[in-house]
Amino acid sequence: MEFDAVVLAGGGSTRFGGVDKALLVLDGISLLDRVLTATIGATSTVVVGPARQTYRTVDWTLEDPPSGGPVAGIAAGVAKGAAPVIVVVSCDLPWITKDDVTRLVEGLDEHDGFGLLDTDGREQRLAAAYRRTALADALRMIGNPRDQSVRRLFAGLDLAWSEPTRAGDDVDTWSDFDD
Repeated sequence: MEFDAVVLAGGGSTRFGGVDKALLVLDGISLLDRVLTATIGATSTVVVGPARQTYRTVDWTLEDPPSGGPVAGIAAGVAKGAAPVIVVVSCDLPWITKDDVTRLVEGLDEHDGFGLLDTDGREQRLAAAYRRTALADALRMIGNPRDQSVRRLFAGLDLAWSEPTRAGDDVDTWSDFDD
């Protein structure tokens, strides 16, 4: 099934002291490039955040106005592409692979979305595949996406989840990065 990728890479990285988390390097590859490698099968890929050098060509966009949070970033990214499925991933998922992204898309079945659980069993809404129509409807329902809750955006959707997996572990602090 065709899918577009929306990669969120515009956060302030406050828990990293303002260091650009997308450009942190793990095993010689930036976190952003690791996610871009995992989403290589996308029909189109848009990164929401300031343009940076990446190993492959992608489209870039910003939420308007900037710094509106992840829901505003999702709204900006969904405006790009046309595939029936959108894989939304944050740039801080260094262990996600192309196979994981394939499982997300294939796991949709009849659901509105299918996402990863991290190793602690937490739902990772920013590591999931969504039906474009369901995501667009959820964005319309929420209204102005600026500073809206990710949990609120997806509250009305029928979501299913993977078994807990390291692919769903994000890097929010230096200790996560060092694990």
